[in-house]
Amino acid sequence: MVIDFHTHTFPDRIAERALASLSKASRTLPFTDGTNDGLLASMKTSGIDLSVILPVATNPGQVEKINGSAAGINSLFPGKLISVGCMHPMYEDWYDELSRIRDLGLKGIKIHPVYQGVDIDDPLFIRILKRCAELDLFVITHAGKDIGFPGVDHCSVTMIRHAIEETGPFRFILAHMGGWKEWEDVPSLADTGVWLDTAFSTDHIIPADKEEWEQDELVMLDQDTFVHLVKIFTPEKILFGTDSPWSDQKASLDWIRKLPLAENEREMILHENAENILGIH
Repeated sequence: MVIDFHTHTFPDRIAERALASLSKASRTLPFTDGTNDGLLASMKTSGIDLSVILPVATNPGQVEKINGSAAGINSLFPGKLISVGCMHPMYEDWYDELSRIRDLGLKGIKIHPVYQGVDIDDPLFIRILKRCAELDLFVITHAGKDIGFPGVDHCSVTMIRHAIEETGPFRFILAHMGGWKEWEDVPSLADTGVWLDTAFSTDHIIPADKEEWEQDELVMLDQDTFVHLVKIFTPEKILFGTDSPWSDQKASLDWIRKLPLAENEREMILHENAENILGIH
């Protein structure tokens, strides 16, 4: 069993346009066509059994429609695709919409402080985190810098710690191994109880055009540094994710399987921890 806890898809009618825009901003190429069917095809060739889709509301007006669509995905692709909900920090009806997310059967929400232009420890987000804790919804957030927004940082390790201190205990998952391109600071969060996902954080970035990049910009986590983080946070707190379509699912899975980890540790990362969070067995 392999669960990819971090993927993205778009409605068929906008997938091509969305990928083109994001590809231009990130200077990388996608590995699927960005649709649900494209993700399913990638999973089949990669040996991945279940993918978790993480939708992002880039403006408050998208929230309700995205959450309704997320529930629809869960009905259409049972056992293959699971979508979480979304929330935007400036959405006015956030309190009741989070209740609706729970009532729709969605297990958690995705937030993206960089795309949404608000610090993770801003009161606008803190109220959402506290409400999710009350409703037993997990929260997964983009963490660290973002490849498409150079110089912008709305979810640093310091901000994350402050948010946790303000909110109290809840199920909090930090994408990109806790802080993309800020991995030297991530160990300081080991005492907070957060989970980390592995999405778009391992090996090297595959650019659309190498001429547009400095070589050191392409470097992400090597095996030794990655395993060090796993040991610090413990394997029980690591979730396999790829960020598909922005990473190749098969290559990401092969990279994890080659790590010097015990078999039981690898099983935790590849599916057991995700099963516990999603409540599936």
